[in-house]
Amino acid sequence: MNAPNAGFDRVNARPVGEGVSLRSAIQRIARNVSENVAFCFRALIRPARSTRLPHSLGIIAIALVLVAAAVVSMPLLDASAVEWARGEPQWFRAAFEEITRFGLSGWFLFPCGFVLLFLAAVTSPQLTTSAQAVLAALGARFGFVFLAVGLPGLFVSIVKRLIGRARPFVGGHEDPFAYAPFVWHPAFASMPSGHATTAVAAAIAIGAVWPRTRVVMWIYAATIMFSRVAVLAHHPSDVIGGALVALVGTRLLHRWFAARGLVFRAGDLGAKPAPPLARVTTALRQAMSPRNLAA
Repeated sequence: MNAPNAGFDRVNARPVGEGVSLRSAIQRIARNVSENVAFCFRALIRPARSTRLPHSLGIIAIALVLVAAAVVSMPLLDASAVEWARGEPQWFRAAFEEITRFGLSGWFLFPCGFVLLFLAAVTSPQLTTSAQAVLAALGARFGFVFLAVGLPGLFVSIVKRLIGRARPFVGGHEDPFAYAPFVWHPAFASMPSGHATTAVAAAIAIGAVWPRTRVVMWIYAATIMFSRVAVLAHHPSDVIGGALVALVGTRLLHRWFAARGLVFRAGDLGAKPAPPLARVTTALRQAMSPRNLAA
């Protein structure tokens, strides 16, 4: 005699075993994320494989030029630049109000974070060695961009409030030397520019990983830097300060990764060859297979 309830869960109205498979997949994904996050952390803090990295004399020279430019800009350019921006027509400022929104770090951190979480969830020991290597290479690249944008941005978010430089026309008049350190108020968080830091860090980081994007990324960075002055959010020296923080932060991270064999070659700091698209597609298909997720 056949049992009327065989193979069916009356309470949840679904085949018996479906919940178990879903639970198994969730457990597998959670385990993958935990193990892969731990693996990435160990890769980042492990001792350097190479301590003989190329000297960065060119970067040091550029940094010194930026410092000098910021110092000179304060008395000679800042006031006249924001006065010019205030005199521009409303449509001009409104256009740059829209453009400047693309300087927010979320445009880079959220997509990179999503990709990293996805890769952590689907990369498992059940994959072939080749597939694991391809996904690890992708994760290292997106991880570098995430940290290169996020760390300088976090630094600037704190430091600018400690410096306490007034934004243009705070108090009704322009004074490029108005400071109120440690007040922790948005009106006194002008130096350095967070948007400029994000834009320049993204241009350097993405250009380092994917060199063919450099021209487009630097056009983007220059546009965002200009927009911060055009919308009366910053002085030119604030924007230069943001570029300086981005340059130093991304280059230090670049060297950190290269010394540990991640993304970049230690010999010349150039990016290692990226996995071909065909191999990436094959690895993702394997990673997304039900067999891998439910194993």
